[in-house]
Amino acid sequence: MNFNLQRYIKRDLEKEILDSIKSFPITAILGPRQCGKSTLARHLISGSTDVVFLDLERPSDLRKLEDPEFFFHTQKNKLICIDEVQKGPELFPILRVMADEDRRPGKYLLLGSASQDLIRQSSETLAGRIHYSELTPFSYSELVDDETETYENPVELWSRGGYPESILASSIEISLTWRMDFIRTFLERDIPQMGFPVPALIMRRFWTMMAHYHGQILNASKIGQALSVTHPTIRSYLNMLEQTYMVRVLPPCTQNVKKRLVKSPKVYIRDSGILHALLEINGFEDLLGHPIVGSSWEGFCMEQIITRLKDWRASFYRTSSGEEIDLILERGRKRLVFEFKASMSPRVSRGFPGSLEVLKPDKAWIVAPVMEPYKAPSGAFVTNLQGVIEDLKEFLT
Repeated sequence: MNFNLQRYIKRDLEKEILDSIKSFPITAILGPRQCGKSTLARHLISGSTDVVFLDLERPSDLRKLEDPEFFFHTQKNKLICIDEVQKGPELFPILRVMADEDRRPGKYLLLGSASQDLIRQSSETLAGRIHYSELTPFSYSELVDDETETYENPVELWSRGGYPESILASSIEISLTWRMDFIRTFLERDIPQMGFPVPALIMRRFWTMMAHYHGQILNASKIGQALSVTHPTIRSYLNMLEQTYMVRVLPPCTQNVKKRLVKSPKVYIRDSGILHALLEINGFEDLLGHPIVGSSWEGFCMEQIITRLKDWRASFYRTSSGEEIDLILERGRKRLVFEFKASMSPRVSRGFPGSLEVLKPDKAWIVAPVMEPYKAPSGAFVTNLQGVIEDLKEFLT
């Protein structure tokens, strides 16, 4: 499928961000590098002339902020958009003061490649003055809803991942080259710039090891032995990748049941295309013959679903005897469960019906690349990714 890199694809976050700009002095769009934050911001503010756009990776823009308080005062009637804001932690105390002096909404739009928690660690709190939105690489729903393309089959998105320059590349070779360059740049430039003193070679080995552990229970001691580092060091490396949106750490369910539950988290590489690049999987045909295919499908579908229901608490369920549910989403008294199978004839474990009886979900799905949905004997609905996304719309209201 050939895409036009120049066209704009509507993002699900557009309304949330516009509403935030109308309500809060400061709006922040956070997400991994190259996921489309700048493109989204420029699209949203393209119709306004009262806007200043600064990129903290550009020396000329950095010079404008040598006296940030003076600059902000001279531009006080404009929306000031600051890209890569995590590179300027010294700006946050000034932003707090400026927001307190004038609580008018729509004063600042911040774009950052570090998580909300990481930004808080290096800055003065902006609580009550700021709204955070997390932008991910392209989701399946965004591509399906795109009016200029027909994108019903998720295979290419699964194979390439959702980063715009990967999924929109004119060939799989260009897509893979971009992802390999992304990994190298992230390790050699981004990690040091964010203040993490970890050699690129060591971090590359750890990230690749996490790819091999994708979808598995984290065993920090075993990984530490393999890398000749301590258990706390492994935790710090993992936190680094989590805080920069490269890894999702899925906690175990804390349901109070009369069973012994696994207490360690599971680890996923958040973007399936980056996962495949780390494992040197060149295309979809190679993926189908790789042992990671089942876990890759699980992580890919899981990311699409969690992105849709971002305000729901995510976890997994596994007992010491091996009974398991891949994903549980909870909000208030509502509970949804998901099992993921990369097969057109999905089969669940013998303990799956018993796990449903314990968890008593409002609804359960088995997400697989099937052609038509149907109800399994366990009571779960077997459907494809597009089907489950359609079903989830009722839970978003």
